[in-house]
Amino acid sequence: MTDPTQQKALNALESFILLSSSASSPRAAADLVKQATSAPNTYVFAELLQTKNIAALKTGHSEYASSYTLLEIFAWGTWADYSSTPNLPSLSDAQAHKLRQLSLLSLSTSPTALTYTHLLTALSLSSTRALENLVISTIYAGLLVAKLDTKSQRVDVSSISPLRDLRPAKVPELISTLDTWNGRCVSVLEDLENHIKEVRQKALERRKREQRDEGAVEKLVGQALKDKGKAGEKRMAQDPVAGREAVMGEGINGMDLDEKAGPGRPRGAKRGGGAFKNAAKRMMG
Repeated sequence: MTDPTQQKALNALESFILLSSSASSPRAAADLVKQATSAPNTYVFAELLQTKNIAALKTGHSEYASSYTLLEIFAWGTWADYSSTPNLPSLSDAQAHKLRQLSLLSLSTSPTALTYTHLLTALSLSSTRALENLVISTIYAGLLVAKLDTKSQRVDVSSISPLRDLRPAKVPELISTLDTWNGRCVSVLEDLENHIKEVRQKALERRKREQRDEGAVEKLVGQALKDKGKAGEKRMAQDPVAGREAVMGEGINGMDLDEKAGPGRPRGAKRGGGAFKNAAKRMMG
């Protein structure tokens, strides 16, 4: 999503881009540069630099080549660049104010550069009041969000609008930085993928072990039941009464003992024992 201030600046520049097609003479192109850098709300200039007639100023008549250099400074330079570059056109009050505003945006990327002392020097301002007025106008223009800390004599910037263009010489450096960042991202993603594979593999191996253990338990239980059944059949063949008791879950041996001896029954006698014996005798009779 485009920043509102940036979009406003792009819209303001559009009319000058259209006018550049008719600025066929170097003087007309130089005049257009002055108009664009003086107009309200024009804070981005890269597209204007790329138009045919404005770009021709760079390699054309030396008298007007400085206008192209001035437009470059407005695009990505600072007040210090203007001050240190000889033979540039003089600035109107509107141009000087705008270049200082744009320079403040560039300086805001370094917190250590935002003391009153540093800003007064970097922007060639003569008083603290002039600096504070510049900062306030920049805030009201929507170029940055900041507060004046008069006690600490510094400007606390929260955010800046993306209005500064990138120097062409910075492009390879930016590409290299992005390539490095991309390489780190790829490396992190590969590490994550390998870790995910390792976790999945361990989960699969654990599940296989659990299935083997469950199978072994089921096999042991089945074998135990099978052995018990065979033992019962063998006892049945050898002793029908004992075998029947085994098949019935050793009902006689598993019965509760009487807590008290009844008439004709000694203490500790098993309940139901006589009934099973009588039934067995009838079967053998």
